[in-house]
Amino acid sequence: MSRTDADIQAAVTAALPQATAGLERLVRIPSVSADPAARTHVEASAAEVADQLAAAGMPEVEVVRAEGGLPAVLARRPGPPDAPVVLLYAHHDVQPVGEPSAWHSEPFDPVVRDGRLYGRGAADDKAGIAVHHAAIRALGDDLGVGVTVLVEGEEEIGSPTLPTLLTAHRDRLAADVLVLADSTNWRVGTPALTTSLRGGVSVVVEVATLRHAVHNGVYGGPVPDALTALARLLATLHDERGDVAVGGLARDPADPLDLSEDRLREEAGVLDGVRLIGSGSLTSRLWRGPALSVVGIDAPRVDGAGMVLVPSARARLALRIAPTDDAGAARDALVTHLETHAPWGAQVRVTAGRPVAPYSCVTTGPAYAAARDSFLAAWGVPPVEIGVGGSIGFLAPFADAFPDAEVLITGVEDPDTRAHAANESLHVADFERACHAEALLLHRLGGLG
Repeated sequence: MSRTDADIQAAVTAALPQATAGLERLVRIPSVSADPAARTHVEASAAEVADQLAAAGMPEVEVVRAEGGLPAVLARRPGPPDAPVVLLYAHHDVQPVGEPSAWHSEPFDPVVRDGRLYGRGAADDKAGIAVHHAAIRALGDDLGVGVTVLVEGEEEIGSPTLPTLLTAHRDRLAADVLVLADSTNWRVGTPALTTSLRGGVSVVVEVATLRHAVHNGVYGGPVPDALTALARLLATLHDERGDVAVGGLARDPADPLDLSEDRLREEAGVLDGVRLIGSGSLTSRLWRGPALSVVGIDAPRVDGAGMVLVPSARARLALRIAPTDDAGAARDALVTHLETHAPWGAQVRVTAGRPVAPYSCVTTGPAYAAARDSFLAAWGVPPVEIGVGGSIGFLAPFADAFPDAEVLITGVEDPDTRAHAANESLHVADFERACHAEALLLHRLGGLG
């Protein structure tokens, strides 16, 4: 007898305790991929993911890696003859904690407060793993589709070895539909399907003015210090309105939806009196245009700094680019800008990381129709189609490898998740709805044949 939506949602509800307990175990593992000292924790996290997928009913589970790369987990379960194959993606690595004192509880000690589960990775993206876990466990032997799960261990550092993994395991990863549970919802209670992602470019710029530090009382005045030169260089990256001033970057319009300035200010925590920057609709600034931020500066600490002219200083810059832009060209434009805008003849050296390509989805296929129907059934309201300003390095290599696959980017986060920041959290009720939606989606995809 065919299972109804109510049957499937009841099965998901029964599977949620195991999936939630698994999520909490994962949050306790500090799998910070950017920290070489945390390598053993990343390995432990991959092993825990493999154990959970095996317990959820995946018969083939393996920890895989490219040479020199961090571990990923690849699991497979064949479907009925002629059934579509669905690849479920998430990542088990997490961002660094940042300033520990900014957290209201221990970052790797999961705790529920006011309906939210707090902890690093609780949402980004160990919740994505838990969504897949719950859906697979709930459907059991009645999946109706072939399922492959890929849980990456390097997403937070730009997925450097993922293309190699895709090449090495191409036949095992081939799929008709990709479900990527690593995005956000429009707001609590309103689901979203992400249809575009900005690309990303990271560079380190170093400015030098002196061979060594000198007394600022003796030489200050005619002799420039590197910190002041760096500050002036960084100030050239935006115009007076706050738009990115690097030449040649794309900027596109976007549906404004119902995003108000008040809502954006509240969700982002903008201080009273601080003006928003840039021009165009808020959604176009967030999703379809460039954004450039200084994410770190190496310089003497204020406490203990000497009265000297600093000889060199460096900063890390993060550039987000429009979905229609070219990541390599954008990287080159940023490097050229930095090299040609140095004040006072200061020496500039720019080290660019590997760019992450932007992505735009095709939303007219049968999997998208099934997803819209599944989200409506699980959430009680239809999903909103949104862009997201972040980047996911997995998508472009996957799309290149499997150009005919439909790509669904789903959400486990919400505007108050604070991914990458202190007090990251997951809205528990929305997490449960996401689990229901994915199980319903797999069930519907199984009916497509």
